[in-house]
Amino acid sequence: MRQAQALTALMEGRSCFLTGPPGAGKSYVVRQFVELARKSGKVVSVTASTGIAATHIFGMTIHSWSGIGVRSSLTSKDIEQIASKDLYARRLLGTDVLVIDEVSMLSGEFLDMLDVLLSEVRGSSAPFGDVQMVLVGDMFQLPPVQKGGEAQFAFSSSSWRNLDPDPCYLTEQHRQGDDELREILEAMRRGELRGRHKDMLSSRVGARLEDASLDPPRLYSHHVDVDKINQRRLLELAGESRFFTMKYSGSDQYLQQLLRGVLAPQSLELKLGAEVMFVANHPLRLYVNGSLGRVVDLKDRFPVVEMANDKRYITVEPVSWQVEEEGVVRAEIRQIPLALAWAITIHKSQGMSLDAAEIDLSRAFTFGMGYVALSRVRRLSGLVLRGFNDMALRLDPRVFEFDQTIARRAKSLEVELTDYQLEQTRPFDSLGSTEPVDRTLLEDLKRWRRNRAISDEVPPYVVAPDVTLEEIAATLPATDDQLAKVKGMGTLRVAQYSREILAVVERWRYKGNQETMW
Repeated sequence: MRQAQALTALMEGRSCFLTGPPGAGKSYVVRQFVELARKSGKVVSVTASTGIAATHIFGMTIHSWSGIGVRSSLTSKDIEQIASKDLYARRLLGTDVLVIDEVSMLSGEFLDMLDVLLSEVRGSSAPFGDVQMVLVGDMFQLPPVQKGGEAQFAFSSSSWRNLDPDPCYLTEQHRQGDDELREILEAMRRGELRGRHKDMLSSRVGARLEDASLDPPRLYSHHVDVDKINQRRLLELAGESRFFTMKYSGSDQYLQQLLRGVLAPQSLELKLGAEVMFVANHPLRLYVNGSLGRVVDLKDRFPVVEMANDKRYITVEPVSWQVEEEGVVRAEIRQIPLALAWAITIHKSQGMSLDAAEIDLSRAFTFGMGYVALSRVRRLSGLVLRGFNDMALRLDPRVFEFDQTIARRAKSLEVELTDYQLEQTRPFDSLGSTEPVDRTLLEDLKRWRRNRAISDEVPPYVVAPDVTLEEIAATLPATDDQLAKVKGMGTLRVAQYSREILAVVERWRYKGNQETMW
């Protein structure tokens, strides 16, 4: 299916499962759809199964959005408690479209709870309370593991079967990169891995990277290997260690429950230069669970980390993990939300996209582990393998069967769908203006909107819709009167936000002038 056909299905109001191999353009279609749906007046909530995935789509985790959090079951009392909070009630009642990215990492158990919650709060017997569901992801990724170690695929849940989403299976390849690696991954998806594909992988065992100065992340299948590498690399660093000890309060029963789910170590040892990964989400999105960085300062009370993606410096303060029951905090843990990250588990790498990685698949122990690890890397030349076994190249038979079924259904659906006219999505046309939109300023405005929305405890579109921010980035208002003329601002938004918005525009102007001077 082409991207434009998938967009047509979504714009028709269908609940869909949007899937396809890496590089097929799933994220692009989601961005186009969200923009168009919001312009048509629909309330669209954008979420993901994990924190790192949520940052890619400027959303939040579905656990946070729904209020379900880390619950493993949902009682009538839980539903009442969630619905009694104004923030969650507004989201659950006011949403027309709910996007969930990386749905493969969401358990069927959680999806069933979400279905019950939406139906109960909205008073509708329709699946998910009659919300248009847009489920996005690649089911060949590793599924979450539930009690008893059994994989709980989202598509095997009763809520998925009742919803029966239309499959939009994207097949065109849009990612620039390495055709060899793409060929290997697609052969794995089809169950057609040949000797030449294995030869290509074998050529990367013990290979050297083109850029010898790179120290790429190392991905391993087992925690014990990850811990061993991280401790060895920490010992190799010069300088003294600083230790940060976890603080506890509450009953042992609840503390044990918390400790099982918290990835922060009970005693965190750091040195200058240590590679680290964040293991929690910051309330203002300064970092998310899975963000990578390097320790650059340990002089003060808390460590300072340089972020790997944008080189920002962040002072990392302790965060709190809590267990609540009937509004009472039963147990609490406080710790610096960091873990050493020269090496990470393959499971934890899901949602990341890496220029280079050193991967050990010699002890892969479950279906899909090799596919997940290999698909983290953009090109074959960025891959260094320490070895691989037969299991590393195998995918779950249940996923094969599901994938073939939806591929056939998607083929049938294609006949019904015409291409959506993508030229409607260009920001110039949507503004009714020929003024170009400055992308840097637009990102600055979106960043301000995200932070303001979190502060106000409202969805971002309540602060300002995309079309409004785009027009601001195109027309560059400098006064309240000019800002009031922007579509979607209105008297109330000008009164609430004009000072902050005009300050963002002014900072952008100043930065532009500085660059021109030099």
